[in-house]
Amino acid sequence: MELLIVMAILGILITVGLASYKSVQAKSRDSRRKNDLRQISSALEAYYNDKSKYPNDDAAGAIVGCGTSDGQTCSCGAAMLDKNSVMYMPELPCDPASGRKYFYDVGGGNGSYQLYARIENTEDNDVPHSGTTALSFPTTNCSSGGGAVNCNYGVASTNTTPENGRTPQ
Repeated sequence: MELLIVMAILGILITVGLASYKSVQAKSRDSRRKNDLRQISSALEAYYNDKSKYPNDDAAGAIVGCGTSDGQTCSCGAAMLDKNSVMYMPELPCDPASGRKYFYDVGGGNGSYQLYARIENTEDNDVPHSGTTALSFPTTNCSSGGGAVNCNYGVASTNTTPENGRTPQ
């Protein structure tokens, strides 16, 4: 009987420990996402300072401003280089979770941008909320797989906001 009680207590402790571990991992990935977007934002500002415009985007939310004509998609995990071999980032960060990506949208004649990610912890203060309901940005897709997953966290150029043109829903 005592052995069963000890096993039950160990089972409860292991369950609680695993839940805490998963929560800490998700928060760590979210912290990395926020840091990645800040780094990409700095690279985009440097690009703007050199070219007086932000790089283009494609329909899938990728940055298009690399390569020999500044017209190639900048791939995550690769250097962000322009046609003059100016390096804006030695390695464009990828989302730390498989099946996810960052979403980039340029606007205003390339005079502003919004950059989005999908934060796992929907209780995060940086995720927009309506009351207690976490919102996301429509017409964004932070999934690199076949499905569509709206992004719920964003940063933007200083002359706009992540919500510009996209009301969180």
